[in-house]
Amino acid sequence: MPAIAAHEYSPWDFWREASVDERDAQLAIQHALVEGRADHALGEQCFVSELASIDNDALRLGDRTYVAAGAYLTGDLNAGADCSINPYTVIRGRVTMGDGVRIGAHTSILGFNHSMESGTPVFRQPLTSKGIEIGDDVWIGSHVVILDGVRVGSHSVLAASAVVTKDVPAGAVVGGNPARFIRWRVEPDDTGVAPDAAADAAARGVDGGAGTGAGVQAVAESAAEEGAPVSETGAAFAAAAAMRAIVAQAAARDGDAVSADGPPPSAATSASVADSLGDPTADSAGASVAGSAPVAGSAKVAVSAPVAHSTSALAADPIPAATFGSTPTPTPAPTAAPASTGAPASSVDDTTGLAERVAELAARARAEASTLLQRAWNDDLGLFADRPGTAPTIRAQADAVEIADLLLRTAPPQAPAAAQILRLQDWQDAATGAVAPLDADGQQQAGLGFSHGDVAYHVLSVGYGLDLLGSAFPAPLTWVTAATPERVVEFCESLPWGSDAWNAGHHIDGFGTAILWTRRAGHPIPAGVEEALFGWLTLNADPHTGMWGAATADGGLLPVVNGFYRASRGTFAQFGMPLPYPERVIDTVLRHARDPRWFAPGARNACNVLDVAHPLWLTRGTGYRGDDVRDLAARLLSDALSTWTPDAGFSFREPTPAARGLAETEPGLQGTEMWLAILWYLADLAGVSDALGYRPRGVHRPEPAAALR
Repeated sequence: MPAIAAHEYSPWDFWREASVDERDAQLAIQHALVEGRADHALGEQCFVSELASIDNDALRLGDRTYVAAGAYLTGDLNAGADCSINPYTVIRGRVTMGDGVRIGAHTSILGFNHSMESGTPVFRQPLTSKGIEIGDDVWIGSHVVILDGVRVGSHSVLAASAVVTKDVPAGAVVGGNPARFIRWRVEPDDTGVAPDAAADAAARGVDGGAGTGAGVQAVAESAAEEGAPVSETGAAFAAAAAMRAIVAQAAARDGDAVSADGPPPSAATSASVADSLGDPTADSAGASVAGSAPVAGSAKVAVSAPVAHSTSALAADPIPAATFGSTPTPTPAPTAAPASTGAPASSVDDTTGLAERVAELAARARAEASTLLQRAWNDDLGLFADRPGTAPTIRAQADAVEIADLLLRTAPPQAPAAAQILRLQDWQDAATGAVAPLDADGQQQAGLGFSHGDVAYHVLSVGYGLDLLGSAFPAPLTWVTAATPERVVEFCESLPWGSDAWNAGHHIDGFGTAILWTRRAGHPIPAGVEEALFGWLTLNADPHTGMWGAATADGGLLPVVNGFYRASRGTFAQFGMPLPYPERVIDTVLRHARDPRWFAPGARNACNVLDVAHPLWLTRGTGYRGDDVRDLAARLLSDALSTWTPDAGFSFREPTPAARGLAETEPGLQGTEMWLAILWYLADLAGVSDALGYRPRGVHRPEPAAALR
């Protein structure tokens, strides 16, 4: 057997030392690789070993880039110039790297992952791919593993055998399993951020330990002191990466975390912070929390050690975004008895019978949709009211759009779609982006900012109404565009989590949705704002309930569960991020659903049922307490199907003889829009959602509306 040429494994001197015949043979290999493949391109003086396995869908190698023997390449690889892919390196999925990336032998760069839906063997699961991005001048040691979704900054070093599960700051040296910040190779002083503060942010963030959020604050403060903006390079990259990482990391643990203490802030404090957050003229020094409160505020942080996953692909994304928390926590709580809502078990034992009832209700709703919309239309004002005899509201216009979209697949027929778009857009304040509520005469109220409850909700209702009509807000939302990481932290800390968690979650929902519309419009979001929001929520989630806030004497768990729905809807659900403690969420929701004050027949309303249904759907991928969840969903669904009022829709609260005459038991647009969404979530949990023939696409859409990356 002829000896294998040394350059197959050590190609760096090939073009200087190879014979003419060897050069011709190499060019023939390259020609065969790219011939007839428009998605394959090789630069000058590349080298591809004939002992490498090249099976890419798309392949682009820059000048002087080489692939040594034993390398295994699949997927879509775009490499710059002067890159080395050394022996037995594996690069799969969607991977982009800049110039001068040097990869040691036996390294795996895996730009894809498996889904982990329960009940399906792994080999039958669909693959997911976020992709891997590697900057310029990066040294990757031997036996390194880089997992899907990671961004590696330029000039960084990944030490031998590092398992890289999260973003690496530009210029950083990281190592270990999982990889941790060690020191700077290139200090970020030329970015305008103090190196000591940047190193502290990177070390805290990559370690995943306590104080990660404070690292963002430290970096932002250092930048402010130097008069430089925070950017996604150097230290600011480290801070942003740290905040992105802690969300996925928290999902893999279920140990110690944050418990809030101290008195809740006053409503006045919350309002002032919310307004300053959206005020482009606010003094950033006055809004800063420097010297008064760290990112976690008065909370006590005790974060358990990161989970080491060796080289498993699971470490890249321990909880797939599509399942919002599918990895079971290590020590699940004991299963409690199924929640009871008072409905007889025999009414939901037959799934086929339940599906038939669901289909019958859906058909009836579609047939009566035009009538119930006309019932709420005010011809004199050319506006919708929630129900006859009430004043028109901005929310009613959006509810009408959502109902028409669900049941008619068109805009409400009472006015041309273009006119409805123009009306919604005209209500937005051009200076702040806020949409103030209407008074009794149908005129907008003046002087209201995002701290007002209706203004915060209009970010959702009007924004999604415009989205369903094929349009968007015309003006930027300064709630986001004028924010800073410090203001976001102060805003989160100021909300009344201890006394009114629902109201706190309401404003988090509004701010998270304002981020969505800002991203969609392409308006710049100040660096660190998104990371500060998700970082604060992750660090402050209660590991015992999985939620935020505290139960109250008069409401029990109601404000906690309802506040969790609102806060998680606008953040983790809306952007497809994993929840920190999904199984604890399930335990808390099922415990809450046994409270007869809110879930006895006749006591239920749309808010309380939606705020149970959505968290259970969001955490369904865990498979945890699945029978309890399905039983509760089927019971609630069975009862809800009987509450439709002909030609008028659903009331906000279940109608009963005892509640007759109450405004909340009168059918209207709000009740109809909410219960139609609730029916879908309950039906999906019960396994009969196909019978409805619709799927929410607006405020209550089940799928993420955008990804943070």
